[in-house]
Amino acid sequence: MTRAPSRALVTIAVMAATVMQTLDTTIANVALPHMQGALSASQDQIAWVLTSYIVAAAIATAPTGWLALRFGRKQVFVTAVLGFTLASILCGLAGSLNEIVAFRILQGLFGAALVPLSQTVLLDSYPPERHGPAMALWGMGVMIGPILGPTLGGWLTEHYDWRWVFYINLPIGLFAAAALTAALPATAPQRAARLDVTGFVFLSLAIGSLQLMLDRGETQDWFGSTEIVVEAVLAVLGLYLFVAHTLTAPRPFLPPRLFRDRGFVAGLLMIGVVGVVMLATSALLPPFLQNLKGYPVVLIGLVMAPRGVGTMLAMLVCGRLLHRLDPRVTIVAGLFCSAASLLWMSGFSLDVTMRDIIGSGVLQGIGLGMMFVSLSTLSFATLEPRDRADATALFSLVRNIGSSIGLALCVAYLSRSTQAAHAALVEHVNVFNPAMAQYVNADGGLASSAGLALIEAEVQRQAAMLALIADFRAIALVVLLALPLLLLFRLPRRTAVPSSALGAMD
Repeated sequence: MTRAPSRALVTIAVMAATVMQTLDTTIANVALPHMQGALSASQDQIAWVLTSYIVAAAIATAPTGWLALRFGRKQVFVTAVLGFTLASILCGLAGSLNEIVAFRILQGLFGAALVPLSQTVLLDSYPPERHGPAMALWGMGVMIGPILGPTLGGWLTEHYDWRWVFYINLPIGLFAAAALTAALPATAPQRAARLDVTGFVFLSLAIGSLQLMLDRGETQDWFGSTEIVVEAVLAVLGLYLFVAHTLTAPRPFLPPRLFRDRGFVAGLLMIGVVGVVMLATSALLPPFLQNLKGYPVVLIGLVMAPRGVGTMLAMLVCGRLLHRLDPRVTIVAGLFCSAASLLWMSGFSLDVTMRDIIGSGVLQGIGLGMMFVSLSTLSFATLEPRDRADATALFSLVRNIGSSIGLALCVAYLSRSTQAAHAALVEHVNVFNPAMAQYVNADGGLASSAGLALIEAEVQRQAAMLALIADFRAIALVVLLALPLLLLFRLPRRTAVPSSALGAMD
């Protein structure tokens, strides 16, 4: 257990590292058009700036537990922070597409360890009765980063340059590395720890292929593309080989005892659902606000920021009350808040007010915050401390995969629903439809190309809105279907809570 002053500094450093890494999952998205022009890349090519980072980070997350055991947690953590910072600077200095893709891969490899290690450090730094507040702070970094990323990225790109979405990591990274070096206690490396190379290769094959399939599926027409079919086959094959190897190897890559803890397994499934809600809605709203509502980028960021405020408030309150409440109660409340917000959003129209957008976002943020704190605490409550490094890495990996799967499915469903809605609406385009009166008499009506173009634009807008509503309803259903997983959780034995634990974390 660390001393109080060191614990406070470690907590601040861990939060800085967490926010730095999670910001980079979304901060570069809004800068892609500017990168595309500066690096003379096509739209398909510039997408590799995001894909390369996602795939590298997904593969490198899995061995975090082994790295911390083999080389010492402090050494790995500080190296990861410094490596991520250096790779960020190199991304900002990149002069070609090949360079920035290579540096983004490097950034993903170093950044993969930051979130799971930060969770492990906080769990080990605080006694069990204070894990709730600790996970509240950690969750704020994990959840706020992706939410604020597009806002900060848009502001930096508009007022400075796209390269600043990477340069911003320099002061944060240097501070985090210095603070961790000064305050984080060193753990003795276990030289005898061996990496199950075979298991790691199989798992990497499954994760890498799955991420590539999910990220490129929409642009490659999914299973109409040979590339996507090959990636799907490799993902299934890799997963099968990994499971078979794990069940038969004497010292597998991931300890099988992790999967015998039903509470942890339930936590993995539910954090995947949280990942779906967290990223999918963040990805669906900005195009709606920009393309259908005509909001500028800066205003979009301001409208979506209250969602993050709701998350922060819910995490702070839940973190302080968790020792008094059954965590499953707050998870249920969070699920219903998230589902209610999505049903609220499914009532949006092209005339939706800013008040409704902000209100539903705040409600969703509260729901996510309530779920995340309780889930992060409850999932690890029955695990042995020796398993925390592997468990936190797997927890982060499943959350990211859930986000990727949810986003891919939402985008695919959005595309299909748009086509179906467009076809249904076109059937009603005729001179006898009273709703068409203003278009029939405008720009030559149905008899002119200008009139037809005007009608087509409006039909496309309406179809896109109907498809978005269908997506929100589908996500709400997924959230409600996660409720039965609560039956798998077991409550840990309650311990006496010292009075000092009820105050602010020192």
